[in-house]
Amino acid sequence: MADFLGMMKQAAKLQSKMQEMQEELAAVEVEGMSGGGLVRVRMSAKMEIKSIAIDPSLMKPEEREVLQDILVSALNDARRKAEQAMQEKMQGLTGGLGLPPGLLG
Repeated sequence: MADFLGMMKQAAKLQSKMQEMQEELAAVEVEGMSGGGLVRVRMSAKMEIKSIAIDPSLMKPEEREVLQDILVSALNDARRKAEQAMQEKMQGLTGGLGLPPGLLG
């Protein structure tokens, strides 16, 4: 019975830490860039896009395809950085709980 209570306390602690981590991830922002900085995307570590900045030199009809490609690249760069920030937060969360590696992700 004591083991079960210990597990329940551990689960409650984990749930509390997960909620805390979600709040922290919402506050962490990363910036993805492409085209030498011509397109910049700000995104939270929860993958929510906050802003997109496009250099005026790309705002020409003949540059439409270039802009589209650069925008996709910048979004992917931001997503990779957001995923990395999330993984770092998860490692910090699970590191103090004594859980086996890989249990939560």
